Amino acid sequence: MFSFVVKRLGFLKSIPLLAIVYDCLIKLWILLTNPRLLGWIDELEETVLLLPNTNISLHQYGGLQFNYKNKEFAHCHSNGILDVLFNLKIKQDLMEHGKIQPHHVFEHSGWISFYIKTTEDVNYAKDLLVLAYQRSVKFE
Repeated sequence: MFSFVVKRLGFLKSIPLLAIVYDCLIKLWILLTNPRLLGWIDELEETVLLLPNTNISLHQYGGLQFNYKNKEFAHCHSNGILDVLFNLKIKQDLMEHGKIQPHHVFEHSGWISFYIKTTEDVNYAKDLLVLAYQRSVKFE
């Protein structure tokens, strides 16, 4: 469903707050069908907030945005899709492990998408966030 909306109805994101409302509806659905996922997203928040000079804000297209010195390095949608910014070299290296995918919209950029479905995925997602944070610190 998310994929369909992003690919076929993505033009609707230009309507103010519509993407955030849609993400809230997803979050409500997840609360009813897979509440563990919301706990896992909370764990990601805690991981990011333990890193120096980070904060969390609402992402413009829904979900949580993870920032280093108020500049985005990742965001997580309420359905468990974690999008993380790397450079193309790191992205290619990570893709060789087969756990991540190109970003669901910006396939040819440094952005990657990772789908959180299990407890093991949460640990890998935390590793991705720390790696992206370290890259942000290095290139500030």
